[in-house]
Amino acid sequence: MPQRKLAVIILAAGKGTRMRSSRPKVLHEIAGRSMLGHVGAVAAALRPQRLLVVAPIEDQSFSDAVPKATIVVQDPPRGTGDAVRCACNALGGFDGDILILCGDAPLIGRAILSRLLSRIRTKKRATTMPGPELAVLGLRLDPPHKYGRLIVNDQGYVTDSVEASDATPAQKRLTLCSSGVFAVRASALFGVLHNLSNDNAQGEFYLPDVVRLITKRGGQAVFIEGKADELMGINTQAELAEAERIIQNRLRIAAMNRGVTLIDPETVWFNYDTKLAAGVTIHPNVVFGPNVRIGHAVRIESFCHISGAQIAARAVIGPFARLRPNTTIRSEAHIGNFVEMKNTTLGSGAKINHLSYVGDARVGSSTNIGAGVITCNYDGTRKHRTTIGDRAFIGSNTSLIAPVDVGAGAVIGAGSVIADDIDPNALAFTRPPLTQKAGWKSRQAQRSSRHKTKHHSTKKKTVSPD
Repeated sequence: MPQRKLAVIILAAGKGTRMRSSRPKVLHEIAGRSMLGHVGAVAAALRPQRLLVVAPIEDQSFSDAVPKATIVVQDPPRGTGDAVRCACNALGGFDGDILILCGDAPLIGRAILSRLLSRIRTKKRATTMPGPELAVLGLRLDPPHKYGRLIVNDQGYVTDSVEASDATPAQKRLTLCSSGVFAVRASALFGVLHNLSNDNAQGEFYLPDVVRLITKRGGQAVFIEGKADELMGINTQAELAEAERIIQNRLRIAAMNRGVTLIDPETVWFNYDTKLAAGVTIHPNVVFGPNVRIGHAVRIESFCHISGAQIAARAVIGPFARLRPNTTIRSEAHIGNFVEMKNTTLGSGAKINHLSYVGDARVGSSTNIGAGVITCNYDGTRKHRTTIGDRAFIGSNTSLIAPVDVGAGAVIGAGSVIADDIDPNALAFTRPPLTQKAGWKSRQAQRSSRHKTKHHSTKKKTVSPD
């Protein structure tokens, strides 16, 4: 039997006032990706025919977070039930299953969502009758805080979902809570949305009310349980930090399971898209920004910051190195302490061991860059490129004024300022001739002594009165 069509609705229109931020709540980031982006990626992995995001405003940031989604604006925001109504209006006559996700719950995984969908896609045992029309993703919390409670009958079916603000004292003692994630057949959802009421403590249209409305019409609702750290919703900066802690721990464990050595895992911070080959060793206090790819047996020393860089096998980075976007490090190259690179390709076996800035450049294989070397790539208006050939040697404290080409095998003397192209295998330097004045120090000392004596003798003496 072919699988039914799927539409995913992501609710992202909440104000998020407890974040105390001008940025929409769901656009705050964990592991370098917005909460909405994390949820959108999981939704897209389910290959839905329709993907919709309900947003509070028309803003490109929401489209950027979930590129393949249709953005539906809920204005004014009148609760989760009204948000789903807005999305269903955009779905038109969709016939299939609808998965409803929360844009502020970024830790949810694909596996549990597949399990949830399977509950409304299976028929009752030993019968041709359809199975449940609605499935709720629940979690156990004690205390349950402000989560809505799931009401379950003796047969294990969900009969209602009650918001905490509307729950009775007995219902508030229940520990089975709703995560706000629902899988529901479109026909059942469309049949009850118009019956939602805002006669409640918040004066809003609650999505969980569809549980009661569907069961009253004779439909069945079920639940599955998930883990709290996978289903947590984020409403405050403290909860955002907790989510960051959880996702970083997941990323560290995943890296170590792939054969990456983390000397002190809790001090290494990954981006969601960091790619590490087996055999990589990472020392303490290393931070990865977006779009980093690390090859086999690379060693990254302590206190490095790496963003937008590709590092090939057996290279050594750091300590205290900064690699900025569009940097490519070829195999067995060495980047040492206090080296910064940007928009640069460093050839195989090349070395920049300390105290240098190399930007907008291409450095050849087996080239050595001495301490204090900089590429002067910006003239105040435009950026220019520096090209250094294979096996070149750039002496310490050299300034390369771009645009400039240094030929293969060339040697640049220490302290030079190079503004013209250098031929291959040439020696080039701009060091001024040495000036030396014999005996200068002693003459300076004598001059200073005479000045002090003269100054003291001309001071006016002070006579005390009788």
